[in-house]
Amino acid sequence: MPETVSVIPNHVVIIPDGNRRWARSRGLEPWNGHEAGAKTMKELIQVARDLGIRELSFWGSSLDNLKKRPLKENREMLRVYSEHFQELSESEELVRDQVRVRIIGRWREQFPPSLTQLLSDIERKTKDHAGYFLNFFLAYSGKDDMLQAFQSVADSTLRAKDVSEKTVKEHLLSHDVSPVDLMVRTGGGAHLSAGFLMWEMADSQLVFSDKLFPDFDADALKEAVEEFGRRERRYGK
Repeated sequence: MPETVSVIPNHVVIIPDGNRRWARSRGLEPWNGHEAGAKTMKELIQVARDLGIRELSFWGSSLDNLKKRPLKENREMLRVYSEHFQELSESEELVRDQVRVRIIGRWREQFPPSLTQLLSDIERKTKDHAGYFLNFFLAYSGKDDMLQAFQSVADSTLRAKDVSEKTVKEHLLSHDVSPVDLMVRTGGGAHLSAGFLMWEMADSQLVFSDKLFPDFDADALKEAVEEFGRRERRYGK
Protein backbone atom coordinates (compact mmCIF):
# COMPACT_ATOMS: atom_id res chain seq x y z
CA MET A 1 0.00 0.00 0.00
CA PRO A 2 1.40 3.46 -0.94
CA GLU A 3 2.67 5.71 1.81
CA THR A 4 0.50 8.62 2.95
CA VAL A 5 0.53 11.67 0.66
CA SER A 6 -0.28 15.03 2.25
CA VAL A 7 -2.49 16.60 -0.46
CA ILE A 8 -4.91 14.30 -2.25
CA PRO A 9 -6.84 15.38 -5.36
CA ASN A 10 -10.51 14.49 -5.29
CA HIS A 11 -10.71 13.55 -8.98
CA VAL A 12 -7.84 12.13 -11.02
CA VAL A 13 -8.06 11.39 -14.74
CA ILE A 14 -5.57 9.07 -16.41
CA ILE A 15 -5.11 9.10 -20.18
CA PRO A 16 -3.39 5.73 -20.69
CA ASP A 17 -1.24 6.33 -23.77
CA GLY A 18 1.43 3.92 -24.99
CA ASN A 19 -0.12 0.43 -24.95
CA ARG A 20 0.59 -0.23 -28.63
CA ARG A 21 4.13 1.19 -28.48
CA TRP A 22 4.81 -0.97 -25.41
CA ALA A 23 3.73 -4.05 -27.38
CA ARG A 24 5.65 -3.06 -30.50
CA SER A 25 8.88 -2.61 -28.55
CA ARG A 26 8.55 -6.22 -27.41
CA GLY A 27 7.65 -7.68 -30.79
CA LEU A 28 4.05 -8.30 -29.67
CA GLU A 29 0.66 -7.61 -31.22
CA PRO A 30 -1.07 -4.30 -30.36
CA TRP A 31 -3.75 -6.04 -28.32
CA ASN A 32 -1.08 -7.56 -26.09
CA GLY A 33 -0.37 -3.98 -25.09
CA HIS A 34 -4.04 -3.44 -24.32
CA GLU A 35 -4.03 -6.59 -22.18
CA ALA A 36 -1.00 -5.33 -20.28
CA GLY A 37 -2.67 -1.95 -19.91
CA ALA A 38 -5.78 -3.58 -18.43
CA LYS A 39 -3.62 -5.22 -15.74
CA THR A 40 -2.01 -1.87 -14.95
CA MET A 41 -5.44 -0.25 -14.76
CA LYS A 42 -6.59 -2.84 -12.23
CA GLU A 43 -3.56 -2.10 -10.04
CA LEU A 44 -4.02 1.67 -10.26
CA ILE A 45 -7.68 1.46 -9.27
CA GLN A 46 -6.67 -0.11 -5.95
CA VAL A 47 -3.70 2.21 -5.49
CA ALA A 48 -5.90 5.28 -6.02
CA ARG A 49 -8.34 4.01 -3.40
CA ASP A 50 -5.49 3.37 -0.97
CA LEU A 51 -4.28 6.95 -1.49
CA GLY A 52 -7.76 8.31 -0.78
CA ILE A 53 -8.63 9.50 -4.30
CA ARG A 54 -12.41 9.53 -4.34
CA GLU A 55 -12.99 9.72 -8.10
CA LEU A 56 -10.82 8.07 -10.74
CA SER A 57 -11.33 8.20 -14.50
CA PHE A 58 -9.74 6.41 -17.45
CA TRP A 59 -10.09 7.29 -21.12
CA GLY A 60 -10.38 3.90 -22.76
CA SER A 61 -11.05 4.84 -26.38
CA SER A 62 -12.02 7.79 -28.53
CA LEU A 63 -14.41 7.74 -31.47
CA ASP A 64 -11.39 8.09 -33.76
CA ASN A 65 -9.76 5.01 -32.20
CA LEU A 66 -12.73 2.91 -33.25
CA LYS A 67 -12.99 4.44 -36.73
CA LYS A 68 -9.33 4.56 -37.74
CA ARG A 69 -7.66 1.50 -36.23
CA PRO A 70 -7.58 -1.89 -37.99
CA LEU A 71 -10.70 -4.02 -37.59
CA LYS A 72 -8.80 -6.92 -36.01
CA GLU A 73 -7.23 -4.64 -33.41
CA ASN A 74 -10.64 -3.18 -32.53
CA ARG A 75 -12.09 -6.66 -32.17
CA GLU A 76 -9.29 -7.67 -29.84
CA MET A 77 -9.65 -4.43 -27.87
CA LEU A 78 -13.35 -5.15 -27.38
CA ARG A 79 -12.41 -8.63 -26.18
CA VAL A 80 -10.06 -7.09 -23.61
CA TYR A 81 -12.88 -4.77 -22.53
CA SER A 82 -15.23 -7.72 -22.11
CA GLU A 83 -12.76 -9.66 -19.97
CA HIS A 84 -11.77 -6.62 -17.88
CA PHE A 85 -15.34 -5.49 -17.17
CA GLN A 86 -16.54 -9.03 -16.45
CA GLU A 87 -13.83 -9.29 -13.81
CA LEU A 88 -14.73 -5.84 -12.48
CA SER A 89 -18.41 -6.78 -12.32
CA GLU A 90 -17.58 -9.80 -10.15
CA SER A 91 -15.23 -7.85 -7.86
CA GLU A 92 -16.21 -7.90 -4.19
CA GLU A 93 -14.61 -4.46 -3.79
CA LEU A 94 -17.44 -2.80 -5.71
CA VAL A 95 -19.82 -3.64 -2.88
CA ARG A 96 -17.33 -3.52 -0.01
CA ASP A 97 -16.08 -0.04 -0.93
CA GLN A 98 -19.40 1.15 -2.39
CA VAL A 99 -17.86 2.01 -5.77
CA ARG A 100 -20.11 3.52 -8.39
CA VAL A 101 -19.02 2.70 -11.93
CA ARG A 102 -19.98 5.06 -14.74
CA ILE A 103 -19.38 4.31 -18.44
CA ILE A 104 -19.44 7.50 -20.49
CA GLY A 105 -19.43 7.93 -24.27
CA ARG A 106 -21.05 6.52 -27.41
CA TRP A 107 -20.41 2.90 -26.45
CA ARG A 108 -24.07 1.94 -26.72
CA GLU A 109 -23.95 2.89 -30.40
CA GLN A 110 -20.50 1.44 -31.12
CA PHE A 111 -20.14 -1.78 -29.12
CA PRO A 112 -21.66 -5.24 -29.70
CA PRO A 113 -24.83 -6.15 -27.74
CA SER A 114 -23.09 -8.55 -25.35
CA LEU A 115 -20.61 -5.89 -24.24
CA THR A 116 -23.19 -3.12 -23.99
CA GLN A 117 -25.30 -5.40 -21.80
CA LEU A 118 -22.34 -6.10 -19.53
CA LEU A 119 -21.52 -2.40 -19.18
CA SER A 120 -25.17 -1.52 -18.56
CA ASP A 121 -25.39 -4.19 -15.86
CA ILE A 122 -22.34 -2.77 -14.04
CA GLU A 123 -23.81 0.73 -14.09
CA ARG A 124 -27.17 -0.55 -12.83
CA LYS A 125 -25.58 -2.72 -10.15
CA THR A 126 -23.59 0.19 -8.69
CA LYS A 127 -25.90 3.17 -9.35
CA ASP A 128 -26.69 3.69 -5.66
CA HIS A 129 -23.10 3.43 -4.44
CA ALA A 130 -21.49 6.64 -3.19
CA GLY A 131 -18.22 5.66 -1.54
CA TYR A 132 -15.96 6.04 -4.58
CA PHE A 133 -16.51 6.81 -8.24
CA LEU A 134 -14.85 4.98 -11.11
CA ASN A 135 -15.41 6.41 -14.59
CA PHE A 136 -14.52 4.83 -17.92
CA PHE A 137 -14.74 6.90 -21.08
CA LEU A 138 -15.38 4.58 -24.03
CA ALA A 139 -16.05 5.73 -27.61
CA TYR A 140 -15.80 9.21 -26.12
CA SER A 141 -14.45 12.47 -27.52
CA GLY A 142 -14.71 15.80 -25.77
CA LYS A 143 -15.52 17.81 -28.87
CA ASP A 144 -18.36 15.41 -29.67
CA ASP A 145 -19.60 15.73 -26.09
CA MET A 146 -19.59 19.52 -26.24
CA LEU A 147 -21.28 19.57 -29.64
CA GLN A 148 -24.12 17.29 -28.58
CA ALA A 149 -24.58 19.34 -25.40
CA PHE A 150 -25.05 22.56 -27.37
CA GLN A 151 -27.37 20.79 -29.80
CA SER A 152 -29.39 19.53 -26.86
CA VAL A 153 -29.60 23.03 -25.34
CA ALA A 154 -30.60 24.48 -28.72
CA ASP A 155 -33.42 21.93 -28.99
CA SER A 156 -34.76 22.93 -25.57
CA THR A 157 -37.21 25.73 -24.80
CA LEU A 158 -34.59 27.79 -22.96
CA ARG A 159 -33.91 31.36 -24.03
CA ALA A 160 -30.27 32.27 -24.69
CA LYS A 161 -30.09 34.54 -21.64
CA ASP A 162 -31.21 31.67 -19.41
CA VAL A 163 -28.37 29.35 -20.47
CA SER A 164 -25.81 29.15 -17.67
CA GLU A 165 -22.72 27.08 -16.89
CA LYS A 166 -25.03 24.78 -14.92
CA THR A 167 -27.21 24.36 -18.01
CA VAL A 168 -24.28 23.34 -20.18
CA LYS A 169 -23.02 20.90 -17.57
CA GLU A 170 -26.42 19.24 -17.27
CA HIS A 171 -26.48 18.52 -21.02
CA LEU A 172 -23.03 16.93 -21.24
CA LEU A 173 -22.56 13.17 -21.45
CA SER A 174 -20.21 13.76 -18.52
CA HIS A 175 -22.86 15.57 -16.46
CA ASP A 176 -22.28 13.42 -13.35
CA VAL A 177 -18.49 13.77 -13.42
CA SER A 178 -16.90 16.17 -10.91
CA PRO A 179 -14.27 18.79 -11.88
CA VAL A 180 -10.90 17.20 -12.60
CA ASP A 181 -8.16 18.16 -10.13
CA LEU A 182 -5.32 16.22 -11.74
CA MET A 183 -4.91 14.82 -15.25
CA VAL A 184 -2.07 12.36 -15.86
CA ARG A 185 -1.14 11.40 -19.39
CA THR A 186 1.33 8.57 -19.94
CA GLY A 187 3.35 7.77 -23.05
CA GLY A 188 5.59 10.83 -23.23
CA GLY A 189 3.23 13.11 -25.12
CA ALA A 190 2.72 16.49 -23.45
CA HIS A 191 -0.60 17.27 -25.09
CA LEU A 192 -4.35 16.80 -24.85
CA SER A 193 -6.51 15.00 -27.42
CA ALA A 194 -9.95 15.48 -28.96
CA GLY A 195 -10.99 18.04 -26.36
CA PHE A 196 -11.15 15.33 -23.70
CA LEU A 197 -13.37 16.49 -20.81
CA MET A 198 -12.72 20.13 -21.80
CA TRP A 199 -15.46 21.40 -19.48
CA GLU A 200 -14.38 19.45 -16.38
CA MET A 201 -10.65 20.06 -16.98
CA ALA A 202 -10.91 23.84 -17.14
CA ASP A 203 -8.90 24.25 -13.91
CA SER A 204 -6.98 20.98 -13.84
CA GLN A 205 -3.34 20.43 -13.02
CA LEU A 206 -1.57 18.41 -15.73
CA VAL A 207 1.20 15.85 -15.30
CA PHE A 208 2.84 14.12 -18.28
CA SER A 209 4.75 10.89 -17.75
CA ASP A 210 7.32 9.42 -20.13
CA LYS A 211 6.32 5.93 -19.04
CA LEU A 212 4.24 3.89 -21.46
CA PHE A 213 0.99 3.00 -19.74
CA PRO A 214 1.71 -0.68 -18.93
CA ASP A 215 4.81 0.54 -17.05
CA PHE A 216 2.95 3.26 -15.13
CA ASP A 217 2.87 1.61 -11.71
CA ALA A 218 1.87 2.48 -8.15
CA ASP A 219 5.01 4.54 -7.53
CA ALA A 220 4.42 6.54 -10.71
CA LEU A 221 0.87 7.43 -9.67
CA LYS A 222 2.06 8.39 -6.19
CA GLU A 223 4.73 10.64 -7.73
CA ALA A 224 2.10 12.36 -9.88
CA VAL A 225 -0.09 12.98 -6.83
CA GLU A 226 2.90 14.31 -4.89
CA GLU A 227 3.67 16.68 -7.78
CA PHE A 228 0.05 17.88 -7.61
CA GLY A 229 0.48 18.60 -3.90
CA ARG A 230 3.59 20.71 -4.49
CA ARG A 231 1.91 23.06 -6.93
CA GLU A 232 0.32 26.33 -5.90
CA ARG A 233 -3.12 26.95 -7.39
CA ARG A 234 -4.05 30.64 -7.74
CA TYR A 235 -7.31 30.50 -9.73
CA GLY A 236 -6.64 33.86 -11.39
CA LYS A 237 -5.65 35.67 -8.18
